[in-house]
Amino acid sequence: MNNSLMVSTLSVASAPNVSRARHARKGAAVRGLVAGALLAACAIAQPVWAASVDSLIKAVKFDDISAVKKQLAQGADPNTVDNTGTPIIVIAAREKSDKVGQLLADNPKTDLEKLDPAGENAMMLAALNGDATFVNLLIAKDAEVNKKGWTPLHYAATNGHDDIVKILVDHSAYIDAGSPNGTTPLMMAARGNHLSTCKLLLDEGADLRVKNQLGMTAVDFARKYEARDVAEGLQARLDSMPQGGAAPQSGSNGAK
Repeated sequence: MNNSLMVSTLSVASAPNVSRARHARKGAAVRGLVAGALLAACAIAQPVWAASVDSLIKAVKFDDISAVKKQLAQGADPNTVDNTGTPIIVIAAREKSDKVGQLLADNPKTDLEKLDPAGENAMMLAALNGDATFVNLLIAKDAEVNKKGWTPLHYAATNGHDDIVKILVDHSAYIDAGSPNGTTPLMMAARGNHLSTCKLLLDEGADLRVKNQLGMTAVDFARKYEARDVAEGLQARLDSMPQGGAAPQSGSNGAK
């Protein structure tokens, strides 16, 4: 074999290897460009998304239903939480944003029972605020009236919102619901010196003799927090009750 033929043969034999190496280098370069582009996109997208969440939360707080509706239509999650972990439906209840609350409640993807870091849901905050509209719209969407631990009824009783207490009781709220330490709605009403609320709860079947885990009754709460009117009224009612038997302990709140 002459030299020229040998060179030609070697060139042909090595050509595929050279081609594969070039393709590999090109592939690596392309992958590098793609990875860089993705990283850049993520770096750009993150603050944009954060700004979007901030604007959504602001719209919820100001009951700006058109802005919230627009963001939901663009794919915003109706279960979005703020930087404290509070769901937007809880924010709506807290801020009395009834129009946005209705919009979120109407969305089948919204978790009506979603809790904030303190273990509070939308109905609890609406009950605390005395927002009957919000409580009713949640009930209309089959939101749970009862829950384990603190309940909407506790929160309504705490601030003496008789109308909310009545709504909740009429929808099967457990009257002697026990908080984590067995405190009942009646005890919370007594603590706040809410005489009419105490009367309403008692008329609806609340047990005045129930004790929490600290051994305190509603009368004890009234006395401890210097709710004199309630203390006198509850004591008079207790004195008129048949005596005998140990005072019952606060039990389950009926939640599943």
